[in-house]
Amino acid sequence: MLLSRQTLIAHTLFAALMVLPIMPVAAQTATLDGKVFVADIGYKGKDAHDKGDIMTFKDGKFHSATCDQYGYNKGDYKTTTQGDATTFETETQSEKYGRLQWKGTVRGGQIEGTFIMLPKPGFFDRNPAPIEHWFKGQPKV
Repeated sequence: MLLSRQTLIAHTLFAALMVLPIMPVAAQTATLDGKVFVADIGYKGKDAHDKGDIMTFKDGKFHSATCDQYGYNKGDYKTTTQGDATTFETETQSEKYGRLQWKGTVRGGQIEGTFIMLPKPGFFDRNPAPIEHWFKGQPKV
Protein backbone atom coordinates (compact mmCIF):
# COMPACT_ATOMS: atom_id res chain seq x y z
CA MET A 1 0.00 0.00 0.00
CA LEU A 2 1.42 3.34 -1.02
CA LEU A 3 1.32 6.33 1.30
CA SER A 4 0.02 9.65 0.00
CA ARG A 5 2.54 12.45 -0.38
CA GLN A 6 0.96 14.38 2.53
CA THR A 7 1.06 11.34 4.82
CA LEU A 8 4.68 10.67 3.91
CA ILE A 9 5.65 14.29 4.67
CA ALA A 10 3.76 14.20 7.97
CA HIS A 11 5.48 10.95 9.01
CA THR A 12 8.89 12.31 8.03
CA LEU A 13 8.36 15.54 10.03
CA PHE A 14 7.13 13.58 13.03
CA ALA A 15 10.18 11.30 12.92
CA ALA A 16 12.51 14.29 12.62
CA LEU A 17 10.92 15.99 15.62
CA MET A 18 11.26 12.84 17.70
CA VAL A 19 15.05 12.76 17.29
CA LEU A 20 15.65 16.46 18.03
CA PRO A 21 17.06 17.17 21.48
CA ILE A 22 14.29 18.17 23.82
CA MET A 23 14.83 21.65 25.22
CA PRO A 24 13.34 22.58 28.59
CA VAL A 25 10.31 24.80 28.19
CA ALA A 26 9.81 25.62 31.86
CA ALA A 27 12.03 27.66 34.12
CA GLN A 28 14.62 25.78 36.14
CA THR A 29 14.21 25.22 39.83
CA ALA A 30 16.78 25.16 42.61
CA THR A 31 19.76 26.59 40.70
CA LEU A 32 20.35 29.05 43.55
CA ASP A 33 20.13 26.42 46.29
CA GLY A 34 22.83 26.88 48.93
CA LYS A 35 23.19 30.62 48.36
CA VAL A 36 22.63 33.03 51.26
CA PHE A 37 22.62 36.82 50.97
CA VAL A 38 22.57 39.79 53.34
CA ALA A 39 20.35 42.46 51.81
CA ASP A 40 18.88 45.87 52.47
CA ILE A 41 15.21 46.54 51.72
CA GLY A 42 13.40 49.80 50.99
CA TYR A 43 10.21 51.22 49.56
CA LYS A 44 10.44 52.11 45.86
CA GLY A 45 12.17 55.48 45.53
CA LYS A 46 13.19 55.61 49.21
CA ASP A 47 16.25 54.70 51.27
CA ALA A 48 16.53 51.32 52.97
CA HIS A 49 14.17 50.87 55.91
CA ASP A 50 15.41 47.39 56.76
CA LYS A 51 19.09 46.49 56.74
CA GLY A 52 20.69 43.07 57.01
CA ASP A 53 17.84 40.80 55.89
CA ILE A 54 19.07 37.23 55.43
CA MET A 55 17.76 35.82 52.12
CA THR A 56 18.24 32.08 51.73
CA PHE A 57 17.76 29.66 48.84
CA LYS A 58 17.45 26.06 50.05
CA ASP A 59 15.66 22.92 48.82
CA GLY A 60 13.95 24.86 46.02
CA LYS A 61 12.58 27.44 48.47
CA PHE A 62 13.29 31.14 49.02
CA HIS A 63 13.20 32.59 52.53
CA SER A 64 13.48 36.15 53.82
CA ALA A 65 14.27 36.16 57.56
CA THR A 66 12.97 39.70 58.04
CA CYS A 67 9.55 38.59 56.84
CA ASP A 68 9.26 35.95 59.58
CA GLN A 69 7.98 38.57 62.03
CA TYR A 70 5.01 39.16 59.71
CA GLY A 71 4.26 35.46 59.26
CA TYR A 72 5.45 35.11 55.66
CA ASN A 73 6.31 31.57 54.66
CA LYS A 74 9.03 30.22 52.40
CA GLY A 75 8.16 30.20 48.70
CA ASP A 76 9.04 27.84 45.86
CA TYR A 77 11.28 29.69 43.45
CA LYS A 78 11.89 29.39 39.71
CA THR A 79 14.99 30.57 37.89
CA THR A 80 16.24 31.30 34.42
CA THR A 81 19.89 31.81 33.57
CA GLN A 82 21.26 33.92 30.76
CA GLY A 83 25.00 34.49 30.62
CA ASP A 84 26.27 35.30 34.11
CA ALA A 85 22.85 36.37 35.44
CA THR A 86 20.31 34.12 37.16
CA THR A 87 16.87 35.63 37.60
CA PHE A 88 14.35 34.25 40.05
CA GLU A 89 10.69 34.63 40.90
CA THR A 90 8.79 33.49 43.95
CA GLU A 91 5.80 34.32 46.08
CA THR A 92 5.60 34.22 49.86
CA GLN A 93 2.38 34.44 51.85
CA SER A 94 1.23 35.59 55.25
CA GLU A 95 -2.21 34.68 56.51
CA LYS A 96 -2.42 38.03 58.31
CA TYR A 97 -0.75 40.42 55.85
CA GLY A 98 -1.17 39.04 52.32
CA ARG A 99 1.33 38.10 49.61
CA LEU A 100 4.79 39.20 48.48
CA GLN A 101 5.71 38.70 44.81
CA TRP A 102 9.50 38.64 44.46
CA LYS A 103 11.58 39.12 41.29
CA GLY A 104 15.35 39.35 41.44
CA THR A 105 18.68 38.75 39.76
CA VAL A 106 21.89 37.21 41.06
CA ARG A 107 24.93 38.35 39.09
CA GLY A 108 28.56 38.32 40.14
CA GLY A 109 27.58 37.16 43.61
CA GLN A 110 25.27 40.14 44.18
CA ILE A 111 21.50 39.97 44.56
CA GLU A 112 19.13 42.72 43.49
CA GLY A 113 15.45 43.04 42.70
CA THR A 114 11.98 44.06 43.75
CA PHE A 115 9.00 42.65 45.54
CA ILE A 116 5.44 43.82 45.56
CA MET A 117 3.37 43.54 48.70
CA LEU A 118 -0.22 42.69 47.89
CA PRO A 119 -1.91 43.46 51.22
CA LYS A 120 -4.74 41.28 52.40
CA PRO A 121 -8.08 43.05 51.98
CA GLY A 122 -9.66 44.16 55.23
CA PHE A 123 -13.00 45.40 56.54
CA PHE A 124 -12.10 49.08 56.05
CA ASP A 125 -9.99 48.61 52.91
CA ARG A 126 -11.47 46.06 50.53
CA ASN A 127 -8.97 46.81 47.75
CA PRO A 128 -5.62 47.88 49.27
CA ALA A 129 -3.01 49.30 46.90
CA PRO A 130 0.11 47.20 46.15
CA ILE A 131 3.31 48.45 47.75
CA GLU A 132 6.56 48.11 45.76
CA HIS A 133 9.89 47.51 47.50
CA TRP A 134 13.49 47.05 46.33
CA PHE A 135 16.24 44.88 47.76
CA LYS A 136 19.96 44.69 47.17
CA GLY A 137 22.68 42.66 48.84
CA GLN A 138 25.82 40.54 48.78
CA PRO A 139 26.71 36.98 49.79
CA LYS A 140 26.68 36.23 53.49
CA VAL A 141 30.18 35.39 54.71
